[in-house]
Amino acid sequence: MSAPLHGVTVVDLSRVLSGPYCSMVLADLGARVIKVEPPGAGDDSRGFAPFSGGESAYFAAFNRGKESLALDLRQPDDRAAFERLVDGADVLLDNYRPGVLARLGYPRETIAARWPRLVHASISGFGQDGPYATRTAYDLIIQAMSGVMSLTGNEGQGPARVGTSIVDIATGLFAAVGILAALAEQRGAPGTPGRFVDIAMLDCQVAMLEHALARTQLGDPPQRIGARFPTVAPSDAFRTTDGWIVIGAVTEPQWRGTLQVLGLEPLREDPRFATMALRVANHAALKAAIEAVTALQPTAHWDAALAAAGVPCGPVRTMADLLTDPQLAWRGMLVEAAGIKVAGSPVRISGHAAPTAARPAPALDQDRDRLLAEFR
Repeated sequence: MSAPLHGVTVVDLSRVLSGPYCSMVLADLGARVIKVEPPGAGDDSRGFAPFSGGESAYFAAFNRGKESLALDLRQPDDRAAFERLVDGADVLLDNYRPGVLARLGYPRETIAARWPRLVHASISGFGQDGPYATRTAYDLIIQAMSGVMSLTGNEGQGPARVGTSIVDIATGLFAAVGILAALAEQRGAPGTPGRFVDIAMLDCQVAMLEHALARTQLGDPPQRIGARFPTVAPSDAFRTTDGWIVIGAVTEPQWRGTLQVLGLEPLREDPRFATMALRVANHAALKAAIEAVTALQPTAHWDAALAAAGVPCGPVRTMADLLTDPQLAWRGMLVEAAGIKVAGSPVRISGHAAPTAARPAPALDQDRDRLLAEFR
């Protein structure tokens, strides 16, 4: 059974995370991804810890399903080989700073003229234009500049980074969406020229600020409040005898179910908690009352009881916990890479098998002979 993107070829100049994450998503969906790396060390992330069997597990996690060819785009023979690859491609992906590809001899105008049907996606920190366009950006920089670090952390403490490279990953996903939209446009309207997809990390993180901008303009700027959700209570992490459980009672039936399971039905008559707005206003007192009970039993006890009552809840897990999670195992979400388990593709499409990591991340330049013979 062919995958949804079977027949789509991507030439991928990107490195580290945002671009490789994008091309991994496309590869998982069946696209052929030819990863073009600089000779020598290749993609910078090949040198990133942790290592498994002498191989970077970081690199392996985000480059499955790809082919590798090492080319120096400053050398005439390698430039010619690169151009032959692009001749046969549907998509060109890069995450250079604006102007770098042009300095290598491939400005946007040249690419559009030589490959008029090519979808060219370029990821950068701030986009191709604007006052920040030429600045260097990493995930941490954008977390700071987007305001998300002003929202993250515990009350009264300093800014905190989100625990994963959320900007890079989201940027890769938005880039994949843009590429797929451009390909769909071509399929629906033959003759449509190739599009340039301009993806900025800052734009992508701002697009994920949820209601923070609206609240700020309406006089309620969000602050750091730890695990608590700002407009719902109880919606927080509560201590148990052996860890933590989160409870998110959004509706009145869920609120009543929470009180019933915890044996706190008298709180229904407490005027401090009569409405959601009042529960939010008195969240500290509510948390103290709930935690006085949850702290008497282990997490698994409360998780089972609350879930059975239809109350949204879940244990606060460690990464080690996820490795043995039965739901993830059932869904096939943990796959082998460099001898360890990494996250697989979450996309399931009817009529197609679930994406698998059938081809591991390539060694640097491992496909050189075959690719140069194919693209002559």
